[in-house]
Amino acid sequence: MTNIAPTDIGIIGAGHIGGTLARGLVALGHRVTIANSRGPETLAELVAELGPNAKAGTPTEAAEAGEFVIVTVPLKAYRDIPVEPLAGKIVIDTNNYYWERDGHVAELDAGEATVSGLLQAHLPKSKVAKGFNHITSTSILTDGTPAGTPDRRALATASDFEEAAALVTALYDDLGYDTVVIGPLEESWRAERDQPAYVSSQNRDELVANLARAERAGAERVTAE
Repeated sequence: MTNIAPTDIGIIGAGHIGGTLARGLVALGHRVTIANSRGPETLAELVAELGPNAKAGTPTEAAEAGEFVIVTVPLKAYRDIPVEPLAGKIVIDTNNYYWERDGHVAELDAGEATVSGLLQAHLPKSKVAKGFNHITSTSILTDGTPAGTPDRRALATASDFEEAAALVTALYDDLGYDTVVIGPLEESWRAERDQPAYVSSQNRDELVANLARAERAGAERVTAE
């Protein structure tokens, strides 16, 4: 039995993470509306693969359809996320800062902001939570194990809203992962790129330790891929 009852979920972004989560969520019995920047017609093959519980839409339609919404777009596109349809909703942000792709963002380079904090500022009436940013897309549906499994892999979340962190915790558990709640979004950098917790397969105790070991640099980030 899953923690989250069958739910309408919006996914904005249909890349590796968005497509993978769509597959996993449909398999759990949820209904998804998925969008990308190129138009619903470009998602016909994915939606056909996912079956009747999936449909393609525009970002606005995905935002409107979801009881909660997953945003998984490149950081440079975060300002394109529709604001009003997401008011009052929990938004799970999977993003990381890749300055090679996104261009330099001064406040991120200086350690004065976080990726998910920028999205929260863009969506002032939403409840943003960090999630799925420090696991490779190819591992999301393969590394999960039942609750209580020894050394079960753990993932982190952070949010300024307790209910948003709780939703991510429930979703992680449904997909086979323990959770470490880092705290508010201002601490979410601890699970981001180039930190010890980033894309490392770790159990809960190891994740707690890696989050504590994180060091916030104000210099350019080096490629970790």
